[in-house]
Amino acid sequence: MMKTTLRKVGNSRGVLIPAAFLAECAIGTEVEMRQEGQRIIIEPVKAPRRGWFNGYHAEGDEDGWEGMTETPAENEEWQW
Repeated sequence: MMKTTLRKVGNSRGVLIPAAFLAECAIGTEVEMRQEGQRIIIEPVKAPRRGWFNGYHAEGDEDGWEGMTETPAENEEWQW
């Protein structure tokens, strides 16, 4: 825990967060902030679907498509 002071920034207030804190929390330039009771929660922005495809491919298959074959329908001309 660290004690610090609020600083005036225009009509608002700001807190300087040490670089070590930011690095430890993996916080870049954008954060999500919310209020829970009398607490302010600041979290790193998480990219949607980050890592969602990890583990969906066979070992040694770097792009996830090795061993996939076309279905017969993919080889046929479409009829309209």
